[in-house]
Amino acid sequence: MSLPFVDADFLQSFLTDLLNTPSPTGFAHQAVALTRRTLQAVLPEADLHVTPKGALVARWEGRTSAAPRALTAHADTLGAVVKEIKANGRLKVSRVGGFPWNFVEGEGVWVHPAGGEAVPGTLLLTAASVHVYGQQAYEAKRDDDHMEVRLDAVVHSAEDVAALGIGVGDFVSFEPRVRWHNGFVRARHLDDKAAVACMVAAAKALHDAGLQPARTTYLHISNYEEVGHGAAAGLPAGVAELVSVDMAAVGEGQTSDEFHATLCVKDSGGPYHYGLSQKLRRLAEEHGIPYKVDVYPHYGSDGEAAWRAGLDAAVALIGPGVDASHNYERTHTEALMATTRWVVAYALDESSPASAA
Repeated sequence: MSLPFVDADFLQSFLTDLLNTPSPTGFAHQAVALTRRTLQAVLPEADLHVTPKGALVARWEGRTSAAPRALTAHADTLGAVVKEIKANGRLKVSRVGGFPWNFVEGEGVWVHPAGGEAVPGTLLLTAASVHVYGQQAYEAKRDDDHMEVRLDAVVHSAEDVAALGIGVGDFVSFEPRVRWHNGFVRARHLDDKAAVACMVAAAKALHDAGLQPARTTYLHISNYEEVGHGAAAGLPAGVAELVSVDMAAVGEGQTSDEFHATLCVKDSGGPYHYGLSQKLRRLAEEHGIPYKVDVYPHYGSDGEAAWRAGLDAAVALIGPGVDASHNYERTHTEALMATTRWVVAYALDESSPASAA
């Protein structure tokens, strides 16, 4: 059976919109809302709701309701919150998610006051000028005490900042700087908005072809993955299999690249389910989906969060290869399309729940 057509233009358009929607962990509601509106448009037969925690869950009726499946990807991203307003009007911030400060040094940011308009700025080293600080600009440690946000507003004091409505605890998002060229997309936060776009594009492909998933399938868009507990809640009881769709780490010693989807068999939390991983390998090979197999030593996923929360289901992990993860990331349309087709193939697969045998 051939797989249905995947609309690459839709995938690119939705991914661009999602990347341009600020959503640091704890402030992902706008990205979740965009995903909900898009899923409602492309998959009107699905039953959608937002959980009390803020995740999006779509129930997609299958040809059988026995042994339902789930797919999860996360819409939350790296970011920061305001920790302190300095006397000179600069902001000290605290990281949200795991990244080195030097990965975002010099990046444009938006500060999101509670109930007010976002204020732009730049994340800088406190000793940002070589002409003023000399060698200190090279040698200063990039940590919480040496990084600050310079607001694009006339502020000279903490009182000036307060007059803008900005206070401690307000969220700070990093500018994504989305660029498409020669099939590549480079942007911040491809982790994991690329996978969200792949899941939604897969749903659209099946709906447009008039197809149902083989088994009732839940699409779960989590909003707390970057801090480790995204899919710890929100997945219905009785799910027999869970496929986490998240970026594949590209770099020295890895098989993953920007032109393939990847099956991760082990990460920092240990091995994934052997039987479900083998099922996904079989589907990729049957449908000519280009894929790699990899191990990620410094990585965790929503699948692990679900397992640790007590989900009694087989869990596996796939996703597009993304270079420079948690930095200014890049992937290629070939990896996005391969991942989308893999999700489609899995949704259509009629086989019984995977065993570990």
